[in-house]
Parts: sequence; structure tokens; C-alpha cells
Amino acid sequence: MAKFLLNDFMIEEHVKNALIEDIGYGDITTDSVCASARGDMDFIVYLTTRNDGVFCGADVFKCVFRVLAKDKVNVEFYFNDGDEIKKGDKIAKISGSARYILTGERLALNYTQRMSGIATMTRKYRDIASKYGARVVDTRKNTPNFRIFEKYAVKVGGGYLHRFNLCDCVMLKDNHIALLGGSIKDAVKKVRENISHAHKIEVECDAISQVKEALEAGADIIMLDNMSPAQMRECVKLIDKRAVVEASGGVDLNSLEEIAKTGVDIISTSAIVARANTLDLAFDYIG
Repeated sequence: MAKFLLNDFMIEEHVKNALIEDIGYGDITTDSVCASARGDMDFIVYLTTRNDGVFCGADVFKCVFRVLAKDKVNVEFYFNDGDEIKKGDKIAKISGSARYILTGERLALNYTQRMSGIATMTRKYRDIASKYGARVVDTRKNTPNFRIFEKYAVKVGGGYLHRFNLCDCVMLKDNHIALLGGSIKDAVKKVRENISHAHKIEVECDAISQVKEALEAGADIIMLDNMSPAQMRECVKLIDKRAVVEASGGVDLNSLEEIAKTGVDIISTSAIVARANTLDLAFDYIG
């Protein structure tokens, strides 16, 4: 499941920094409790869900305890990333050192709740758009320094990915074009002089006249920005597969089906990340 997105060294580096932020100079609550007569007892808890949804984040969850406790905590998952989970399901068993389980609990939950929420939201969008052959993709409206996890969650939910960063693909927006006097042709020509042959060029268009100009300029991808479904259908017919057609702007669960019916190839939306609620996961103590 898109494992290349989450290499172990990338996860570990992020988790280490998150642990430093969360623990500071020590978990004074857990350290004090575990200094009592009972000491650092063996502990068993289950990761459970209080919502239906799509699970995501197993490797990151495990990494929190691996970095924090090495071999003193064992995590056994009953579900894989991308599996649908139901309210009340036991997702994983966590056993071992009470000190490390209690210290790592919140951070491990923060990762999986956020990632599972995104995967769940993406699955809803995917299920609607895929009936009409359209792909739902994310945007760069991500949480700073958490983008790789959010993009991974989009893939787990069944979505596809837009560019990872500013050097992935040219995206000429209205402000870029304005800098060259409003000429899409000049903007496309200018970037072609500077980019690699491996890069594609996308042009944002909010009028049919701009779509025509982008086609004539040889754009690889044409974004239909905040157009009505009727305008989108006209543009799809005009483009006639000479470029990838992407719809963006005003996309939500209410508008998605009408947009997908227009025949666009891609539907990009920040909603699958920005509007995704965290999935309500919890640690339930067994003893």
C-alpha cells in the first residue's frame, strides 16, 4: 500500500522529533506512578475504534514504541492499512512495559487518528467519483511537516496524489500568468525554457477562452477552476483528450457526483485532508 511513501528512516526521524516535543525532560506523571511499589509492571491494552472508518498508520504507530522502548513493548495488529473498521473493533494489542505504553500512547494515537480520518474521508470521495472513471486527488493544502503522512493516508483511502512539492510539476496559476501580462502562451513558453523534459506543465483556467489558449500552448494538464458542470462538459469536449482535464474548486461530497459526471479525468480537492475529522481511536486497558 504505497509503502515507498513512508520509508522507515523518514518515519523514525519524524517520530523522534515528535517524542522530543511531547516528552520534554520526562513524563512526570508516568515516571512518578511507575516509581511506586508496583513499579513498571507489565501492561496490556487494546487499540480500539469508536467510529466506523478506514484504518491507517500501523507502521507509524509501531515506530513510536520502537523508538521509545526498543523491545520492551510489543504491538500486534489485527487490521492492515486500508481495511475498513467498525465501531468497537479491536485493532491492535499493545503489551509490555507500562511506563513506555503510557508515555507513547497519546503520540501513537495522534498519528493513527489523523491518518485514519483522512483515509476514511478519501474513501467516501473515491467511492463516488470512481463510478464515473474520475480520480480524486489531494492538493498542497497540507499540515506543515506532516504532508508525507497525509499523502500516504490519501493513497490508503483509495485516492491519488497531486504534486508532492513545488519542484514536481509546473502549475501556472493566475498570478504567474499575470506576471507575463496575462498571456498563457508566453507563460508556457517561459517555463519550457527552464524545466526538465521530465516535468509536465499544468495551467489553471477559469474561462473557456483560457482553455483554448492553454491547448494551443501545449499544456499537458488543464485545470478547470471553479467552473460550473455545464462549462466543464464543454471544456472536456473541446479538449478531446489532448490534455489531462482536472476539475478543482468548490468540490465537496454534495457537488462531487455532478462534477464526476462531466467526464473530467481528475478531481482535486483539499477537503479529503483539510476537512477530514480524526477517527476516534482509543487505548482500552485490559490488565
